Amino acid sequence: MIRKKNNWRVPKGAELTELDKRVLYYQNEGHLVPTRGLIKTPEQIEGIRKSGLLNTAVLDLVAEKIHAGMCTAEIDKLVYDFTVAHGGVPACLGYEGFPKSVCTSVNEVVCHGIPSEEEVLEEGDIVNVDCTTILDGYYADASRMFVIGRTTPQKQKLVDVAKECLEIGREAAQPFSFVGDIGHAIEKHAKKNGFSVVRDLCGHGVGLEFHEEPDVVHYGKKGTGMLLVPGMVFTIEPMINMGTWEVFIDEEDGWTVVTEDELPSAQWEHTFVMTENGLEILTY
Repeated sequence: MIRKKNNWRVPKGAELTELDKRVLYYQNEGHLVPTRGLIKTPEQIEGIRKSGLLNTAVLDLVAEKIHAGMCTAEIDKLVYDFTVAHGGVPACLGYEGFPKSVCTSVNEVVCHGIPSEEEVLEEGDIVNVDCTTILDGYYADASRMFVIGRTTPQKQKLVDVAKECLEIGREAAQPFSFVGDIGHAIEKHAKKNGFSVVRDLCGHGVGLEFHEEPDVVHYGKKGTGMLLVPGMVFTIEPMINMGTWEVFIDEEDGWTVVTEDELPSAQWEHTFVMTENGLEILTY
């Protein structure tokens, strides 16, 4: 959702801070800027950081246990049991009707794959495990790719380039740069390697809710999109396809996103906080 401009509002009678002055400059130049509500307090950032630590521990557990012959429902059980045992809540479970605690997306599935006892991992599969954790009311969101055994050189390159795209997007996101700078850098690197970037899905603000503003698109032009201001928390999660960027949603379950040409896709994701010096990962 794109909001109207002129949305950085200084309380009546309050003295302008240096941050106010800087954001208002961009706003007066016609750029889309965040509301004050998107700027997290130090206490909120610390809460998101703690949620991120648990989210990371969950994915570390998956990394230890994932193997050929394992069904994706077993991954879901690992995520649920570990999260709940450590005082957290799996954010995916029940979210807009999603039936499981984690998304498991195999090969040509781009994202939102539903864990199943019938889906068994095989040698050569590439799998994205996307986990979002709520701890004490704070959300953290990350995903990793896993290669089951040995895969083809083409699939391995796809996984590696997708991870590089995440890092390149992180480097492009500097304080008082724009969301479009992230997408431009990611798309350039993906195309250079012969891959495409999914356009129908994006990263997002996160922390106090599962999905907040801004939408973090992974393609585009420099200097476009929302201004990135210290204190903002959001994900970068490029979905990189071996073939076309176009996708479709499985009609049977209404969730699973698949590449239009059914060629493989890969994705890596972290939750970041913008600081005065650039992005800090909250989901290590």
